Amino acid sequence: MDEDRMAERLNDGAARGDDSGLEDALPAGDARYPLSGITVIDLSHVYNGPYATFLMALSGATVIKVEPLHGETLRSRGDMGGADFSYAMLNSNKKPVTLNLKSEQGRTLLKEMVARADVLVENFAPGVLDRLGVGAEVLRAVNPRLIYASSSGYGKDGPYKDYPAMDLVMQAMCGIIDSTGFADQPPVKSGAALCDFLAGIHLYGAIMTALYERERTGVARVLEVSMQDAAYCSLASNLGMLHARGAAAPPRTGNRHGGLGVSPYNVYPTTDGYVVINSPGDSHFRSILDVMGRSDLADDPQFRTRTDRVRNMAAVDALMEAWTRQHGRHEIADRLLAVKVPCSAVRHLGEVIVDRNMHARGSLQWVEHPDLGRVVLPHSPFTFEGVARRELEPSLPLGAANDEILGTWLGHSAEEIAEWRAAETIL
Repeated sequence: MDEDRMAERLNDGAARGDDSGLEDALPAGDARYPLSGITVIDLSHVYNGPYATFLMALSGATVIKVEPLHGETLRSRGDMGGADFSYAMLNSNKKPVTLNLKSEQGRTLLKEMVARADVLVENFAPGVLDRLGVGAEVLRAVNPRLIYASSSGYGKDGPYKDYPAMDLVMQAMCGIIDSTGFADQPPVKSGAALCDFLAGIHLYGAIMTALYERERTGVARVLEVSMQDAAYCSLASNLGMLHARGAAAPPRTGNRHGGLGVSPYNVYPTTDGYVVINSPGDSHFRSILDVMGRSDLADDPQFRTRTDRVRNMAAVDALMEAWTRQHGRHEIADRLLAVKVPCSAVRHLGEVIVDRNMHARGSLQWVEHPDLGRVVLPHSPFTFEGVARRELEPSLPLGAANDEILGTWLGHSAEEIAEWRAAETIL
């Protein structure tokens, strides 16, 4: 494509900035959803950015997922073939496109998309897209109404900005690993990818804040979320104990309260597994004693108040364990929940994926996936009163929306698209 025609396309797209959703030639957004009409260019990968754009897609946005020709990292994980399960979880309702951003034509096509978009999301290391020639300054020159959102491990302006970061590394850096496990044993990472998803949630919130500002003022911002920043406040209980006890604070509290401020608060053995019991108030503990048949202990000096119980945690835990060992985990949970005591059986993942509450609410849904077969996939945690959850559309194969986006939306011919495939600009 010659330079004059390219400039005409970019100017035309930018001129339509106040109406940046996909054109009528593509399926229209459903106006019932809050983000209908918002177009997102998603360059992100793995968990952090893709979770933010997943939330946007299921809130009504059109999300165009741009991947390199070999696909983003999650597509190659696992041994299921076709699509990895983690990829399928986070990429429902997105339109996958391939672009070789190391080629001039690939960068040009990205600029064409950006000219018609509202938001671009990326979670590369700081400076990667700048070195490719498609960083925030370049793309916002193409479309001044573009909200450019990025997330990285440590942010782009601190002394750690060039450090590589993945969830495991961030858990170590943020103090999560050192706070997890038992004090007399080595530290343990969280089983959940906490830092990735905490950053993804904060990234979504920052984008929504920027969209709100643009709606009020017309100003579109560049924004970023650091994984390190996003994780810090999750350690509030542990930090509170550090403040109160200083060097005397234990590094890890096992399954007890992170600030050692609540008792009972632990994981207790049962006849068929484990149960979690939390007694935040005195009334909760009296209810536990009633269920146990030990109401006679309500005025015992060791147990009378929360402060007493915290001072005598070992005695409290011994009392609880002597009882829980005699019963099944679900029996205990049912009896305590009946009197409003916070508790749960410790459930296996196989139980969690068929949770009746989440399936009843639509938070989890059985979906026929073209690569994975019949699987349980999550929906967004958001519900919007007056409208049903947006129907889950399974993640699509690599580059499945190339013709739709490059041809129907951007208006390129089949011959041009064929040339780009031959030149390995797209898949």
